[in-house]
Amino acid sequence: MPSVADALRQHAPAYLKKFGNSVSIAQRKVIGSVIRCRTGELGGVAYRCDQCGRSHWYGRSCGNRHCPGCGTEKTIAWLAKQTKRLMPVDHFLVTVTVPDRIGLVLRAHQHGGYGALFDAGAESIRDVGAVTKSLRDCKLGFFGVLHTWGRDPMVYHPHVHFVVPGGGVKVDDQGNAQGWQATPKNFLFHHGTFIRVYKAKLADHLRACGIDDQVPAEAWEGKFVVDIKPVGDGQAVLKYLAPYVHRVAISDQRILEIDASSVTYSYTPSGTSASKTRTVSGEEFVRGFIQHVLPRGMQKIRHYGWMGANHRVGLEEVRWLVTIFLGWVYWLSSGYAPQPEVEPPQPPSCPACGGSMRRVTFVLHDVRVLVEFSNAYLDSS
Repeated sequence: MPSVADALRQHAPAYLKKFGNSVSIAQRKVIGSVIRCRTGELGGVAYRCDQCGRSHWYGRSCGNRHCPGCGTEKTIAWLAKQTKRLMPVDHFLVTVTVPDRIGLVLRAHQHGGYGALFDAGAESIRDVGAVTKSLRDCKLGFFGVLHTWGRDPMVYHPHVHFVVPGGGVKVDDQGNAQGWQATPKNFLFHHGTFIRVYKAKLADHLRACGIDDQVPAEAWEGKFVVDIKPVGDGQAVLKYLAPYVHRVAISDQRILEIDASSVTYSYTPSGTSASKTRTVSGEEFVRGFIQHVLPRGMQKIRHYGWMGANHRVGLEEVRWLVTIFLGWVYWLSSGYAPQPEVEPPQPPSCPACGGSMRRVTFVLHDVRVLVEFSNAYLDSS
C-alpha cells in the first residue's frame, strides 16, 4: 500500500528545489526523517521468533513526532498515563479555534501564535470559571492539546482541545485546599460569556507577542467557533486525542494512490461518516503536510492549574478530595476502587508463523555503510 513516505519521496525533492528558501530547517528535518524511516538508512533491529526460531531484520523507525509511521508505543504510553490521571468525575471538552484569516497569521508566527492560542483558551477557562456559581473560589486543573488540522488534513485549521474536569478544588484565603466542588453534570459555564472573554484575551496575547498588527480588523468580526460539551468520564475523549498527540495530520491508511504528478487520499467530512477522496498535486501535498510541522521545542500538550507539575495542590491531594466528596473512602480502603483499562503494547508477531518475537540486537548506522565497512575490512585482511 502507498504511504506518506512514498508520497514525500516522489514529490518532496521537486518541492524543495522550487520552494527551498521558504522551507524551515524543522520542516526539512521532518521530511528527511519520514522518507528514511524503516528503510535501513537509520540502522536496523533484529528479532528472533520464540516459536519457529526464524530471525527477521527491520529498519529502525525515525521516532519523529510528525512521522505517521511512528509513535504507536508513545501514544499507548500517553493514553495510559493520562487515563490514570483522570478524576472519577464528569469531564468537559472545551475546543477553541480562530477564523481563517487569523489562522494564517498563527501559521506564519507559530511560536507566538500557538502560544497565544493556548494562553487565551486556558485563561478564559480559569477566569470564566471564577465567576461561574458552581466554580466560584475554586482552583481548576486541566490540560490542552494543539491540533492544526481538521477532517481534511490538507486544510490548515489550528485549534486547541482542553479536557476539563467538572469541578474544582475549593480553597481558603491562604490557598489551602478545603474540598472538592462539582459542577452540574451537563454544564460547565456559559458559552456566550466564554467566547467574549476568549476573543479579548486572544487579542491581548497576539498584541503581547507583536503580531496583532498583521490581523485585519475585519477578521475579528469572523466566526469564532468555541465548543463546550460534556464527555462523561473522559476516557473516550482521551482515546480520540491519543492518535494525534504523537503523529501528524495524515496517516498512511489514507493514502490511496501516488503518481508522478499527484497524490490521492481519503478523508471524512465533518458531520458525516462517509469517506470522500481528494486528489491534489504533489506540490500541494508536500505543502499541506509540512504546514503541520511544529517548530522545535513547541509543546503541543500543556497542563494547567493542579494538573501542572508545580502547583501548590498536588494531583494526588485532589484525587483524595474527590474521593471524600464521592464517599468512596470505604471502597478505596477495601481495594475495590475502579482502575482504568488500557491495553498494553503488544510484542511484534513473526511474519512467518505469527509467534511472538523478541529483540536480539540493533544497529545504529546505515546497514549499507556497515556492509561496505565489513567488506573493506575483509579485503584488507
